[in-house]
Amino acid sequence: MAIVRFDHVSIPTDDAARLLDFYRRIGFTVEGEDAWRAGEHPTVAVAFGDSKINIHPETMKPMRGEPWYLRAPNAEAGSCDICLEWDGGVDALLEMLASAAVEVVSGPVGTPGSRPTAGHGVSVYVRDPDENLVEFISYAAADQERFPRTARRRRA
Repeated sequence: MAIVRFDHVSIPTDDAARLLDFYRRIGFTVEGEDAWRAGEHPTVAVAFGDSKINIHPETMKPMRGEPWYLRAPNAEAGSCDICLEWDGGVDALLEMLASAAVEVVSGPVGTPGSRPTAGHGVSVYVRDPDENLVEFISYAAADQERFPRTARRRRA
């Protein structure tokens, strides 16, 4: 398969400045903020490693229907679930989130993850200011021992 990884994901927001502040507090860098604030570019991005999340600000909503406007037609703020791999252990993650004043909504809990050769993951869930679900997953062996994978209940 020639597909090797995600390059970026785009998410809409109702308040780009507030969203940038949140992602900056949890360790992301911001790309293109000056050009976006100056009105020279319609989007801004937050990045980590070789990946980024393009932020589609609230000012883009009136541009729907323009030929260049390539965005999901029903994309709205709060419609995204993302999972970020955390390297450093759950305890360090929880400390970082507390120092960033980010409330944990669930976890730590053992979850399947996407890396079967690494064993199960241990996930902690938070919400960003637009209510997008942001999952952090750790594959650290010590976390796997402390938080075994749990079976998910299915609804009938």
